[in-house]
Formats: sequence, structure tokens, C-alpha cells
Amino acid sequence: MNEPVNLTNCDREPIHVPGSVQPFGFLLVLVSDFTICMASENAPRYLGVEIDRLLQQPVEAVLSEEAVTAIRARVDYLSGPDAVERVFGVDLQGEGRLFDLAIHFSGAYLVVEAEPSLIETGVNSGELVRLMLGRIRKTTGTLDLAQEAARQLKLLTGFDRIMVYRFHPDGSGEVIAEVASSGLEPFLGLHYPASDIPRQARQLYQRNWLRIIADINAVPAPLTSTPAHNAGLLDLSMSVLRSVSPIHIEYLRNMGVAASMSVSILRDGKLWGLFACHHYAPHHLSFEKRTAAELFGQMYSWLLESRERETDVAYETRAHQVQERLIERAAAQAHSKRAILDFVADYRQMIACDGIAVWSDEEITLDGETPTEEEVHDLIGFINRTSPGRICASAEIAKVYAAGESFRDRAAGFLAIPISRAPRDCLIFFRREVLRSVNWAGDPNKTYSEGPLGPRLTPRKSFELWRQTVEGQSKPWTAADLRIAESLRVTLLEVILQLAELAARERRGAQERQELMIAELNHRVRNILSLVRGLVAQSKDTATSIEEFASVLGGRIQALARAHDQITNLNWAPVALRSLLESEAGAYLGVRAGRVRMEGPDVALDPKAFATLALVVHEMMTNSAKYGALADSTGQVQVIWRLDPGASLVIDWKETGGPPVQPPSRRGFGTTIIERSVPFDLRGDAEIRFDLLGVQARFVIPANFVQMVPAMAGAPSHHQAKHEQTPRLSGTALIVEDNLIIAMGAEVILLELGARHVDTAASVNQALKSIERAVPSFGLLDINLGAESSLAVGHRLKELGVPFIFATGYGERAPIPPELSDTPVIQKPYTRELVEKALSKMIKQAESAGHDGPGD
Repeated sequence: MNEPVNLTNCDREPIHVPGSVQPFGFLLVLVSDFTICMASENAPRYLGVEIDRLLQQPVEAVLSEEAVTAIRARVDYLSGPDAVERVFGVDLQGEGRLFDLAIHFSGAYLVVEAEPSLIETGVNSGELVRLMLGRIRKTTGTLDLAQEAARQLKLLTGFDRIMVYRFHPDGSGEVIAEVASSGLEPFLGLHYPASDIPRQARQLYQRNWLRIIADINAVPAPLTSTPAHNAGLLDLSMSVLRSVSPIHIEYLRNMGVAASMSVSILRDGKLWGLFACHHYAPHHLSFEKRTAAELFGQMYSWLLESRERETDVAYETRAHQVQERLIERAAAQAHSKRAILDFVADYRQMIACDGIAVWSDEEITLDGETPTEEEVHDLIGFINRTSPGRICASAEIAKVYAAGESFRDRAAGFLAIPISRAPRDCLIFFRREVLRSVNWAGDPNKTYSEGPLGPRLTPRKSFELWRQTVEGQSKPWTAADLRIAESLRVTLLEVILQLAELAARERRGAQERQELMIAELNHRVRNILSLVRGLVAQSKDTATSIEEFASVLGGRIQALARAHDQITNLNWAPVALRSLLESEAGAYLGVRAGRVRMEGPDVALDPKAFATLALVVHEMMTNSAKYGALADSTGQVQVIWRLDPGASLVIDWKETGGPPVQPPSRRGFGTTIIERSVPFDLRGDAEIRFDLLGVQARFVIPANFVQMVPAMAGAPSHHQAKHEQTPRLSGTALIVEDNLIIAMGAEVILLELGARHVDTAASVNQALKSIERAVPSFGLLDINLGAESSLAVGHRLKELGVPFIFATGYGERAPIPPELSDTPVIQKPYTRELVEKALSKMIKQAESAGHDGPGD
């Protein structure tokens, strides 16, 4: 079935219709009446029914009633052309042999793929993915996220090498993270040309989250069909077993790879990159683990998309803030065609650039690093000829505009924004050239050879480092840059310029939006002025001098301003109560703010409640600083808050150590704020008592103004600080453990203790092979490995002088032979404290014997 490949371009290879499947499973194709019309030629090996007896047979004649029922049930869930349903542990023929199934539609056909179930005790896909996600969520930054994800995927799948491969805008890819077994050549930082992954393969990666090649040397099982159907034309795009392109097999063989798996990474439905998994011997992964890997890839994609979107949102938010200021300033002046020139500095704050050119009313204005006026004039002519009325951007100007070669050192990248419908006015942002070295995995150029059937693509055989210096390119323009550019274009057209070519309806719409904004602004200003007027009127009644009046009024307005800043910094979201108290304490006491002691859960207040409580806390701080505990150098204020059974917030204020308290002879405005603001504005409660030993107060904020927030990270605890004094590992550590989840937890502990790499083995044979490849610097060995023990591994490590620790569920009573009796033994489950204690014991033994410890 594998015909010679005759390609003038590898993008034309029909990899979705290979006419065969990988032999680790078999395939049946059913028509609408559930009759078998196609089958893979290896189906008899699994079903015990000859191929000619399979075809044209009702599926009920071949499979058990239970299996057919399971298939029919999953068909109902197939909701789209790319939907695939899975069923695990199905007894296909009622003989006790269990299979895992994948079911999907290919046009009018129902494709059923089956592979023998691999029963792996202790494997819980959902729990594994939950643990893996918990660990990658603790990372910061895209690269740290990718590195930790690769490490987790290696633990799950056991592949020799896991790479996170990111695609660049030009289609090439780069390995941005890698975890590989000891002794393998690193690929981190290498680039691969776009031709290594053809276009149609990328489309399949975008539709299929996971693709496995269990053994590149396995002979594919051809598909056969009844005369009325053509197996060679069956679209296997969504197939789990789809056989592999001979060109890709040759490519993997040239790399020395015997098995591979790819897990797609998507952003906004587009292919962002891949988890590329390589193994240097055949390696088949159970369907359940592949499903876990696929789910992990989906979760990783969503987490990555969320983090990258946060970065984009922050960038775009800053741009929109500048744009809003620009709109406000533009609204206050008469518009003209030259108004655009007044905001050049604002434009540069919106989109990151090194220079900008403005072409308006037949004049050029330059700012920053740009080409000359004459060069810009010619560039504008080119833009208006080739992209009139559209945003145009390139990070390599000479590639789209040949004359740009002469000034690429000053402006290698440009982004042009038209600001009128006629090809006349525009803004052009420039970015300078960024010289960089790209490390390619071999010469990226395609090679072809002539054969009897014409030119044929030849997968490259060399993957040695090939360094290229990239010139004439700037930092790329991102999707966020282009969105900001479009928003700016619309703003300049509709709000600032208001040029004659805008339709009357658009002008009226802009006018209405402006009037609405002004009305809202007037409403807010009137409210603020009314509040300030009330503060002025009430504050003057209690002041005995102009200076006191100014001080009291200024303090109250400043308290409101601080509260308003905290609210607006979070886009009018709830603000932490602790932030309010710390802000007020810091305003009065500076470095002595520690005299105000705070205790309570992490809660946040609705903006309205926050502003009200800000005035109350300000008055309490003011009174304490003037007459109460904070007026004395030894006095203290204790603020304790809690949630009552109804989820209302109860705040207790207690002053101690100050001068004796005298109740006020009259109720001033400050006392009125304290006693009446919370009940009046928030329908809560307020009480203040002027006890002789110190003022005490209680405020109750209703539950609808209160919400819990996650605890904020503080300074390292004593326990954390103690870890910094513990013994440290280095180099590669070896874990011998037959339970995957326990091994994953142990790996985290060893990495935290300084190990640079961790190899994991589930059996004695795997462990000894790992030691043979690269001698570790430390070992953690589970004695009981089911049917065998790790004592042989311990003997080998002792021969090599490698320190190690035994672990067992039987504690110190484990059957350790006399020659290994000095080895520390810890009891499972592993904890960092247990491992640290054992390491300390090893170090003491080494010091007493005159040897180095495991970290040296």
C-alpha cells in the first residue's frame, strides 16, 4: 500500500488519507446500518475473524452485544466533524479481552478504532492531571511555565525527551523548554525551519490534540474494503491509529528517534506550539495515559492563553488610558487637520516604538529614530499604492519595500496607520534593527533529489548546529500592537479628526457618546463638589483657627483621596480592609506604623463601603494621634476583625497605653462621622466608648459589602528560612519508585533541595540502565518494588560511591542486608522534612568518616 512518494512540495502530501494504520490497534469502518465496509488487515489478529468474513457483515455478528451497545451510546455524543469519543475497557467479543475504543465520523462513515487495554494499577488520569496542573500553576512567566510543564509531561509519559516547541510568525519553530534523560544532547534553544512541519500537518495538529507514533519501524496495517467503497480515499484526519508519512518516518530516523508523541498547544483556536516527545526505542503509551496527556495539553493551553492575555490586557490597558487622556484633551479644542500633530508624544506611549512619523496636511513631522523626511515621503507613497486605507505592518521592511534596505539600521520595522479615507494622512511607527543569532538544528534549506518520477523532497540528514546571524529585522509587531493601532485609527477618525468624509450619522453618534460622557462626568463632579462642600461646612464649625481648619479639612480630603486611589487602582473592584488600615497608619506614623496592630481574615470591601470606612478610620486615627493612645510614645492601637455567623464584618478598635481618656464634652463633626457614617451609608452598626484606659469602638459592615480574598504572600516563615540552612543536593538524582504519583512528589522534593535533574525508574532494570547512562550524584530508593526489591540498585550505587537513601512502608524494620545497614531509611510517604533529616544523617556519617556529603 505504501507507494513511492512523488512530491514537488511536501505541503501537497496527502497525509490524511494514508490508506493504512499503525499496528498497535485495528480499525473498522461502518456504514449507517452498522455494516462493516472497511477494516484494517490486522483486524483478524485481534478478532480471530478472517478479513473476508468481516466485510459486509453486521457489526453485531462480529462484536458482542455489550460492545455494540457501548459504541451506539457514544455515537449519540458525536456533536461535530472533529468530535472523537472514547470508551475504555470494553470486552469486544465477550471473551474477557478488554479494548480501548476511539469513535468518530469521517464523512458518512463511522470509524471505530480499538487497541488492547493496558491495565496500569494506580493510574488515575484525573488525579494525575490535577497534580500536574497544581505544579505548573505555581510558576511565573512563559518559559518557567513551559519548563515545568515539560517536566510534568515527562513524568507522566516516560519519554526520553520532552520539548516545548513554539512556532514563530514565519512558520519556523524554536525549542523554548526541554527535559531530557541524562546523557542526551540538549536541543534547548534550537530553531527548526517551517518545512520540518508542513502546512497540512499543522492543520491536523490544530484538529487533533494528540498524535502518537509508537514505533517508526512497525509495518503499517493496510486498509481493505468492499468493492463499493475505497479504503485508499478514507479521510483519517481524526484517527488515533493513522499511519505515518514515509517522509516523516525518514525524518525521525535521521534524528535517531524510534517513537514520538506530539501534544498540541493552541491559543485562540490557532496552533501556538507543541509538546514534542521523543524516545530512542519503541515506546507505546496506554490510551488512558494518552488521554491524560491530551487533557493536560488542553489545560496548559488555556493557562498559557490566560497568562499571555493578561500581559496583552495590561499593555492594551495602558494604551487605552493614554487614548482616554488624548480624547479628553482633543474634546477641549477646535478640531482641524493639524490637530493630530499635537499628540505625537501620546502616540509613542501607546505602541512601543523607537520613532514615529506623522504625515498630515502635506507635511511630515518626525520624532525619535526614523528615516529622513525624503525617505519617509517615498515610503508613504509606497504604502498608499499598496495598502490604501489599511493598517500595514512588517518587522522586516526590506522584505516588502526594497528601498527600505538603505535605512534598515535606523528603521527595520514599520507599522502604518491610515487616518483618512483618502490615501493622504497617516502615522508610521518605526522600530530599530535587532541583530540576533539563531541556532538552527542543521541547515534549514530543503534539498531535493531527481528520480524516475521527478523531483522528490529529501528529509535533511544533518541536525548539527548551524548558526545564522539575522539582520534587517526589528522586534515583531504583536497582535496586541495591531489591536491598539486599529483602536487608535478609529479614535483619530471618529473623535479627534472628525474630517469631512465622515458620514453625518457617525458624527452624530460621536457627539451623542461625547455628551453622554460629559453628562456622566458632570454628575460625578457635582457629587464630589457636594461632598467637599459638606466637609468644609462641618469642619469649620469645630476649628479654632485657620491653620487648624486647613489641617482638619486637608486630612479628611486626603483620606478620601487615598481611598479613591486604592479603588481606582483596581478598576473599581473591592479593596482589602488591611490595605486601608495600613495606608492610614502609614500616613500618620510612617516607620512607626507598627504601633497599630492588625489581626483578622483577608477580606475586601465594596468601593462604596471602602470610601465610607476610610473617613471613619481617618477620624479614629486622627483622634488617637491627638488625644488617645497614639499621642503617647508607648501607646498602641489594636484592630481586630472577624466575620459573624451572618457573614457581616465586625471590626473592633481598642486603644491601650495612652493618656487617661476624657469623654468629649460635645459631639463634633468627626465624632458624627464615626457614629453615623456606617449606619447611614451602609445600614450597618457603629459604637464608640470612651473608657478611661482607652477608646474602644465596634463597627459592623453588612455582608453584601464584604467578600473574602486569598491570603497575600508575606515574608518567608521561620520554617521556610530553616530550609535555607538544610543540606543541598547537586547534579542528577535518581528515584527508584514504582508508584507514579509518589515518584512525582519525591521529584519535587529533590529539585527543591538543589538537584539539577531527576531521573525516575520504576524497576531495577530501568534503574541500572539509567546508572549505566549517567552516574547520579544521589539516590532515593523504594525498597519494595512489587515483585522485586531495589537492593541490587543499592549495591550498585555503593560500588560507585554514590550516596543514597532507602524508603519503605515498613519503616526501620525493613530487611536491609548487613552490608547496606548504614544506609538511612525513611518511611513513606515522602516528606521534605524526612528527606532533609536523612541527608543530615548522611552528612554526619560522611564527616565522621572523612568523606564529602551528597551536596559536594
